[in-house]
Amino acid sequence: MSIIVYHGSTDVVEHPVCSLSRENLDFGKGFYVTDIRQQAIDWAMRVAINRDAKPVLNRYHLDKEGIIGASRCRIFTAYDEDWLDFVVANRLGRNLALPYDYIEGGVANDRVVDTIRLYMSGFMPKDFALGRLAQHQPNSQICLRNQQLLDKYLLYDGTERL
Repeated sequence: MSIIVYHGSTDVVEHPVCSLSRENLDFGKGFYVTDIRQQAIDWAMRVAINRDAKPVLNRYHLDKEGIIGASRCRIFTAYDEDWLDFVVANRLGRNLALPYDYIEGGVANDRVVDTIRLYMSGFMPKDFALGRLAQHQPNSQICLRNQQLLDKYLLYDGTERL
């Protein structure tokens, strides 16, 4: 089953590389995509403002069934305790993502990042943070962490200037 996924950026990315991302991201170091077009556009706009550059939307076909069947996966379906512990640990550099090739789940975006920051800084207890997170439907992010699998299951389909 192939799905369309997007990567918002200021760069055309025909040949994604897993190892070029920043450290300590939600799902660790990897190439991030989403199946939500508007989410990728919003990200591209934010990056473009920060870089004083033009935003672009890179589009790909992801053989989701193939990559999930061939990889070590971690899939989160809600902003729950497992997701919160995983994201916080990765943001703190504990790299719980290390054993996985493919990680999918909610993004710690503007709607939930304040809750995560307050929890991480000790100003909000975990049960209260989980209660706040439960009020939100997760957006979608996919982190591809294995270059061989990325090369095999992700096919570039063009770039749209925004």
